Amino acid sequence: MCPEGWMAEGAIQQIIERFGGVDVLFNNAGITQRGPFVDTDIAVFEKVMAVNFFGSLYCTRTAIRSLIQRKGLIIVNESVAGLAPLLGRTGYSASKHPLNGLFTSLRTEIRETGAHVMIVCPGFVKTHLQTRALGCNGPVTTHPQSRVGQQDTPEDVAEMIYRGALKRKHLLVLTPVGKISYWISRIFPILYEKAMARKLRSELEAF
Repeated sequence: MCPEGWMAEGAIQQIIERFGGVDVLFNNAGITQRGPFVDTDIAVFEKVMAVNFFGSLYCTRTAIRSLIQRKGLIIVNESVAGLAPLLGRTGYSASKHPLNGLFTSLRTEIRETGAHVMIVCPGFVKTHLQTRALGCNGPVTTHPQSRVGQQDTPEDVAEMIYRGALKRKHLLVLTPVGKISYWISRIFPILYEKAMARKLRSELEAF
């Protein structure tokens, strides 16, 4: 296991020892990247995958027995980018897609135990995530972000996640742009890809 895995395991174990167990695990840590695939170093993909995918895997694997015992809830902040393509962010999207496979499968495995998994897929949210996006060579990029539609606020997103958690929903697609992106990508995937390319092409041309 890598050092990040040991840190996550140690943190979860301390929580279990101090509080007696885990009732809710919210896998929310994440980083992003921006830039053309052809110019992006493999190390950038590895770093994004380590945080976004393996961070959730390590924490969940350590806490899973306690969550099952307490019929707890796992929340995974996956992003619409885990369900639909996102131009100029191949590393970010690649780190989010396997979360869907992992956690929908896990939900199936633990269904009879009373524990549950809720996957959250927001669109663009007004946080500092994009201001710290990795560039093609690793450091934070200075290129401005392009986006589709208005950003939602963290407060609105948190309230919707809270309400979804109370209802133990399976999939929570958030923000107006996120919902539109989800459905168009499902029903008209080629149309969605072309529209996404038109909206975000200028960002790639700036690199």
